[in-house]
Amino acid sequence: MARQSVITRKKPGPPATGKGTLIGVRLQPSLLTRLDAWAGHQEDGPSRPEAIRRLVERALPDSASRRSGKTSAHRASKLAVREIESLIDKSEPAEMQERRKRRLIHGPKEFRDIRGDQPKRKV
Repeated sequence: MARQSVITRKKPGPPATGKGTLIGVRLQPSLLTRLDAWAGHQEDGPSRPEAIRRLVERALPDSASRRSGKTSAHRASKLAVREIESLIDKSEPAEMQERRKRRLIHGPKEFRDIRGDQPKRKV
C-alpha cells in the first residue's frame, strides 16, 4: 500500500506590519483585562499587538486627519443647520426663526464666553 502524506496548511495570521521598531510593553493585569475586553468587542477580534497598534493610531492622529477634523466639523455644522431648518416652525417671523436657529447652533449667550472650543471674542 502506498504511503499517504499529510500536508498541514498554515493558518493565516494577522497581516504583516512591515519592519518597525520592537517596543516591549508591560501592562498591569487591570489594563490588560481592559485591552482584551476592547479587542473582544472588535468584529475581527485582533491580537494584543494589533489592538495596541489600533488604539495608538486612534490616540495619535496624523497631521492629515487634524486638517480633515476642521472639514468634518464644518460638514457637521452644515448638517446641523439643514436639520434645524427642517424642524423650525415656518409660521414664525423670519427674525424669530433666525434667532432660534442661532441659539441652537451657537448655544445660549450666557455659555458662549466660557466654552473652551470657541475662539475668544474681542471686547
